[in-house]
Amino acid sequence: MLRRYLAVVFVSLVLGLLVVFQFRTTNQVEQSVPYDRAHELTVELKALAKERAGLEAEVRDLEEKLSRARLGYAQAEEAIKAEVKDASILAGVTPMVGPGVRVLLSNRGTTTPQGAIFAVRDEDLLKIVNELRAAGAEVLSINGQRLLSTSEIRLAGAYINVNLRRITPPYEIIAIGDPVALRSSLEIKGGLVETLRDWGIDVTVETKDRVIVPAYQGPFRYQYARPVRGPA
Repeated sequence: MLRRYLAVVFVSLVLGLLVVFQFRTTNQVEQSVPYDRAHELTVELKALAKERAGLEAEVRDLEEKLSRARLGYAQAEEAIKAEVKDASILAGVTPMVGPGVRVLLSNRGTTTPQGAIFAVRDEDLLKIVNELRAAGAEVLSINGQRLLSTSEIRLAGAYINVNLRRITPPYEIIAIGDPVALRSSLEIKGGLVETLRDWGIDVTVETKDRVIVPAYQGPFRYQYARPVRGPA
């Protein structure tokens, strides 16, 4: 009985030693895995660092391109603003100031066209405007109405219309240009102003160092006209 007991103890002891031996072996194997893994992680880290450096270089390149693009946008914006400003001046929607003349016409002895023997007519205003334009007037207005290429000066009943607005005497024409040349074109001997005065119309022409022509306030209508696309 004792011998059997000792045998069991011996076998248990051997089995315990085998278990301990296997555990140590397994532990050594497991300890070798982190080394390989560390090597792999080192390789991956180097690859990521290289990729990061490449991305940072790409970011710097894109930021430089964006800065150039913003600079180009600002220049383009300034160019567009300058074009809009020039177009506004040409379209007559910008008030203008400069030297010029002030021409005042009124019916002698009356302030309305009705009942006047020698009243200012629409064609009289049109002739004065044409003379001023021929003398180099750059912008003009009549009674605050800016004259454009589409402006009409025409009789409408007992009144004169400019830009479809009724105007009444006295008629004030403002023109920006060379004051001396503008005045001379009107007051030349035997010219338009002398003729109007002979007809009984009061006309005064004043040169000014500074006159203001207001902006056109009416609408622009192009029902039939269209811009030409491509060669005309």
